[in-house]
Amino acid sequence: MVLLTGCKKSETAANAPATEIVVGEYGSLTGSEATFGQSTHNGLKMAVDAINAQGGIKGKKVRLVNYDDQGKTSEVGTAVTRLITSDHVIAVIGEVASSLSIAGGQIAQQNGVPMISPSSTNPKVTETGDYIFRVCFVDPFQGLVMARFATDPKNKGGLGLKKVAILIDQRQAYAQGLAKYFEDSLTKIGGQVIDKESYQGGDQDFSAQLQKLKQAQPEAIFIPGYYTDIANIAKQARAIGITAPLLGGDGWESVQDQGGDAIQGAYYSNHYSVDEKRPEVVNFVSKYEQMTGKKPDSMAALAHDAMMLLKDAIERASTGAEANGIPSHKAVRDALAQTKDFQGITGKITMDEHRDAKKPAFVLKIEGKTSPIAYTLAP
Repeated sequence: MVLLTGCKKSETAANAPATEIVVGEYGSLTGSEATFGQSTHNGLKMAVDAINAQGGIKGKKVRLVNYDDQGKTSEVGTAVTRLITSDHVIAVIGEVASSLSIAGGQIAQQNGVPMISPSSTNPKVTETGDYIFRVCFVDPFQGLVMARFATDPKNKGGLGLKKVAILIDQRQAYAQGLAKYFEDSLTKIGGQVIDKESYQGGDQDFSAQLQKLKQAQPEAIFIPGYYTDIANIAKQARAIGITAPLLGGDGWESVQDQGGDAIQGAYYSNHYSVDEKRPEVVNFVSKYEQMTGKKPDSMAALAHDAMMLLKDAIERASTGAEANGIPSHKAVRDALAQTKDFQGITGKITMDEHRDAKKPAFVLKIEGKTSPIAYTLAP
């Protein structure tokens, strides 16, 4: 994998010849969420390699062009603009963070180029326009899943809790949105949010917020942030004697690598589990481990699904006005919108009227270095 500085391109910019299809990627290959960006890139590369090994798409090899946005909104505009205007990509894949996908989606929409976010869950991502898609579930559903899991009785797989506190990252649209949807769902089904505190992503000291949460005596604490902060929060919470279960969303992926003992027994919603026994998952996990030496997180799986779904759409798209037999951007967009029951690593994907994927969500429990499925809810 090539890690880039700023928006330096990984390959020489050139117009796509008739013999290849160029797909663009922008992601956080460096910066605070680098684990997400690197996993996403690995998933995409694995998919592209598999496609090319089977003869490409419509007889044309796929070339993946990627830029590092460093997790910065200021870099996204340059990256996506170059992919579209200089590299002439058929579609763009990115980002993980919803704020960055919203920024990139605005440029893709303005230029009429399809964009697929593998893992941005904030509803505003696809509200950007009709050329923007995602292969993951959305936060209103994810919030409902965690609220149901918290309140459902234990004989139904839940925790049987009523009083929950929330700790929110004020810098991230993802965290703010997920917190709202969780609270709305929790109160509708009889739960209660007894305290809400906030922090700024990247903070190191959470003692003031955690002391307030401790005084409120919640039965659980929902923290819809990114793994980079969650590990720190968990350690500080346990250090001051907070024993309530910690709950989170899919932004927690990778947290068990950093949280140590403090994160054990916590729960978070996610898109798939490496422990699933479906043939698609078993095969994907095995090949990913061979390529990277690591187990694939959900970012890798969703990225792989995004590329394979794009391949499927290109194959179904009618040839547009462009020369060289490659379908037009509009034809690819229309084919993506018609996707139904596409079998991916993370489950069957059907695009709804908002270009969001309808699919189940899982709640995983952190046990050692594993995260077995504790709860499942279908849309």
